[in-house]
Amino acid sequence: MRDVLLTLIFVGIVPFALRHTWIGVLLWTWVSVMNPHKLTYGFANGAPFAMVAALVTLFSVLINRSKLRLPLDATVVFLILFLLWMCLTTYNAILPDLSMEDLVTVLKIQLMTLVALMSIRERKHIEAFIWVIVLSVGFYGFKGGIFTITSGGGARVWGPTGTFIEGNNEVGLALTMIIPLMNYLRVVSPSKWVRRGILLLMLLSVAAVLGTQSRGALLAIAAMTVVLWLRSRNKALGGVLLVFLSVAFLAFMPVSWDARMRTIGNYQDDSSALQRLNAWGMAIRIANDRITGGGYAVETRSVVAKYADNPDWVFTAHSIYFQALGEQGWIGLFLFLGIGATAFWSTVRIRHASRDRKESLWLFELGGMLQVSMVGYAVGGAFLSLTYLDIVYDVAVVIVAAKLWLRDRRWESEPRGLFNSGEPVGKLKLRAVAHA
Repeated sequence: MRDVLLTLIFVGIVPFALRHTWIGVLLWTWVSVMNPHKLTYGFANGAPFAMVAALVTLFSVLINRSKLRLPLDATVVFLILFLLWMCLTTYNAILPDLSMEDLVTVLKIQLMTLVALMSIRERKHIEAFIWVIVLSVGFYGFKGGIFTITSGGGARVWGPTGTFIEGNNEVGLALTMIIPLMNYLRVVSPSKWVRRGILLLMLLSVAAVLGTQSRGALLAIAAMTVVLWLRSRNKALGGVLLVFLSVAFLAFMPVSWDARMRTIGNYQDDSSALQRLNAWGMAIRIANDRITGGGYAVETRSVVAKYADNPDWVFTAHSIYFQALGEQGWIGLFLFLGIGATAFWSTVRIRHASRDRKESLWLFELGGMLQVSMVGYAVGGAFLSLTYLDIVYDVAVVIVAAKLWLRDRRWESEPRGLFNSGEPVGKLKLRAVAHA
């Protein structure tokens, strides 16, 4: 039954995706991030939904090519240079054949990122894109949160099989990144039932993050909590609420979870932390030795034996920064950081340009939550090999689209948003009064 229902939904969306490229992007994002076919048990489980969605979307680009254009934003320029540099580093890789396999996977994702940058323009596009990302990842937050609560926090939460977020660390970081986007949708929604539903989803997602038992995700969510508190209008009340919720969540988790989290400060006695340090040292040596880095697949025994202190520890970098450094060299790391730096600066400009106009207050709120999401990735990613995580580049798409929406003064020609057709609520109303 699941197989038939999923196939009918997918096929029903295809005609709209052909006509509207941005709908094709939503279809691809849903299939590639959530992997709904992996939740079935029949013919749909192994069906190439992602490939079909990509082909449909690319064909839509050909149909609508006169309406599409790639924005020449600083973030986009850094992204394109990073992609070109990755092709060069793969050509000069230590293990070119293995590196080429990973490059193809990355380029497939980034091709769709470029299509998204070309087609996501209007407010309804931005909002629908955020909803798809939130619900696709939030589904596992909902399941994982319930699982954590019913198991008393003793069992570990994992992500969908065969995806970038399959591991507990990976799904923990992904959930951490989209919790601020959930909060944005909660704030701008005119429906109290939607707001309540999203609040429940946020709480369950936090429980799921704790249930992953990922130390990196815990540090990320802690950093985001600090930023959220700094952004709150009533810091005293917000601080009390955050402390109460933190104590409640942490008190619920079992002793085994607490013992694992305490190893964050005792890295000298933690083998996994020492393995990370070994991999980070190897990444630095590769980058110093080779201007183009080692290419993908450097975590092989032959490469580790040449560049690592301990040749017996064959592990990934477990850090977005050292992964980029070891695989793409110092230039690649600079380009990767350039994507993040220019995107974050764009959110600063978005908040500054949108705060004094009622029609753009939604972007003021969105810009703040995008910053919180990026902080989560920057902190949590320091301990995870997720340099090429698709959700990160989806966030960059939202930032670029929001910046262009302001630049083009689209509030003069567009109707209200797709999902929040009523007046903004909560903090948006308060700010609107304050700026009146």
